[in-house]
Formats: sequence, C-alpha cells, structure tokens
Amino acid sequence: MWIDTHCHLDFHPLQTHIHSVMHESRKQGVDAIVIPSVDVHNIDTVISLSEAYPECCYALGVHPLFVKTMNPEDLEVLTQKVRQHNPVAIGETGLDLFVSKNNIDVQEYYFSEQLRIASEFDLPVIMHVRSAIDLILKHLRRVEVRGGIAHAFNGSFQQAEQLIERGFKLGFGGAMTNPRATHLQDLAKSLPINSIVLETDAPDMPPFWLQGKAYNQPSEVVRIAQFFADLRGLNSLELADIIRANTWQALPKLVKLCT
Repeated sequence: MWIDTHCHLDFHPLQTHIHSVMHESRKQGVDAIVIPSVDVHNIDTVISLSEAYPECCYALGVHPLFVKTMNPEDLEVLTQKVRQHNPVAIGETGLDLFVSKNNIDVQEYYFSEQLRIASEFDLPVIMHVRSAIDLILKHLRRVEVRGGIAHAFNGSFQQAEQLIERGFKLGFGGAMTNPRATHLQDLAKSLPINSIVLETDAPDMPPFWLQGKAYNQPSEVVRIAQFFADLRGLNSLELADIIRANTWQALPKLVKLCT
C-alpha cells in the first residue's frame, strides 16, 4: 500500500538488523522501498540489498557531502554502473549549503555532471536540496532532466512551484511530524496533493514519536502517511492511492515493482 521513496537500508543500524527491519516493513504494508546510493563505494551494496529483497529498488548517485572524496574518474564508474544496471533514478545527488559551504564549486561540478548522466539515460533525479534550492534550480535550467524527487523539501512555496513546474515531486517525511515544524506542515497542507511523495530517510530524520527512543526505519512511512492524511483531512486509503500515483509519476520504473 505504501512506498518509502528514500531509505538508506545499507546504513547502520538498518543493515545490521535487516531481517527484522524488512519483516516489520512488510507487516505494516510497505510495498516498495527506494535505496539511494551516496557514494560510488556503496553502489554495489545498495544493488545487492535490492536483489535480496524484491520490494526494494535503488537509485545510483553521489551525495553532495561525499563529493569531497570523489575524483572525475568516479563519474565514469557511476556511468558504467548506470549503464550495466537498471536504477529507478540518479541519486542521491544535489547540493548542501547547510553542512558544507566551503566546497560549493566541487558540489556544483558533480551535481551538474550527475544531471548530465540522468539526461543521457533519461532517468529522473533524487535530489538533496538542503539550503540550496535556488542554486539547484539554476542547474536544472542548464541541464534538462525528466523530473524526479526533491528529497526532504523545506523550501518556500515559490521554490516548490518552480520545482513542480520542472516535473519534480516533493518529499515529506518525519521532520513534518515535529510540533514546531509549522512551516513544513503548512507546505504539506497547502501544496497540490499530486506534487507530494512520502519518505523516511531512515535511519536519519526520525519522526517526532521516535526521537530519543528508537531508530527510524521504513515501516514508519505508514505512520508518517497517517500524520499527513490527518493534516489534509483525507482517509488513509484515499491518500495511499494518491501518493502511489504521485510516486509512479516521479519514478516510473517503480510501477513494475508495485503491480
């Protein structure tokens, strides 16, 4: 019934407890989990996890906080992996000006090159956009891609509209469940319902009810969905159909996995 569009199953403690994590996910009705790579060195791991668990699929890319260890030859490695395998998207790529501003030129170079890979293979893009949405939009105007997902969106309504116009869905997860996250909740309530997908970013970005208690995992997307449904005044079955359709539009290769 539900799709987690962003989950790092290869990170500790999820991979360490992978069997129980996947059992709980299935029990809660999670039909699909997208695992994005963050580095060329964990590409094989996310592929192997997806091969081991049929409800899992993967995106291939390099996270902006990992580009400091990259070299241009790694782009060819990424390109070859994309050519050899069948990712649902390029990602997790993007820009991060919240954690790291001192290497923005390097971040921009590798983000732009990954957009070019996505364009070459006609793949959507899963983007990390933290404190960098205007700069992200500048690159999207330079390199045309087929849309995708702006992961953990926390921008303005105007920025949301510009991403939506470019074919992107906006990812909402545990952060919006914090009572103090009024801006995120306003976005979640007010943006077009067909522009939103759900995610956990597990094991990171725990929902409010887990903070200080337990690690985040893909099964939490079900309770996140209920929180979102309550914000929008929808019943969960109605919302599940809408979110599934949105996710399939963002990541068309998921259709075969979920049907």
